[in-house]
Amino acid sequence: MKEHVRSAIAYIVGSVATGKRASGVFDYTAGKHVSISGTISAGSINVYDYDNGCHISGSKSGSSYSLFHYGESAHITLTITGMNFQGYDFGSGSHFSGNVIGASINVYDYATGSYHNYSI
Repeated sequence: MKEHVRSAIAYIVGSVATGKRASGVFDYTAGKHVSISGTISAGSINVYDYDNGCHISGSKSGSSYSLFHYGESAHITLTITGMNFQGYDFGSGSHFSGNVIGASINVYDYATGSYHNYSI
């Protein structure tokens, strides 16, 4: 999965799991703050990635979100269960999963075969 897509997922998951509405996430792998903000409600997501100039939006059906990343022109599925999550990025053709502990978001990207850490 591309770095900026992972950052957007970390922001969305961190916001949903913690209820925090931050101005973005800190990407420890890249060593930088990524500016993302927008509206996240019980049934829909509409955020804007200022660093990459694109929207990510979608809605919830059942326990899963169906998202579209406009910068990548790709769908993303995302299921959040408490502080755990999993999903699939159709743009890269890869699965991802992880958890939220406090303000930390840990994303395991099956495409890279490693964990990527963020804070919100």
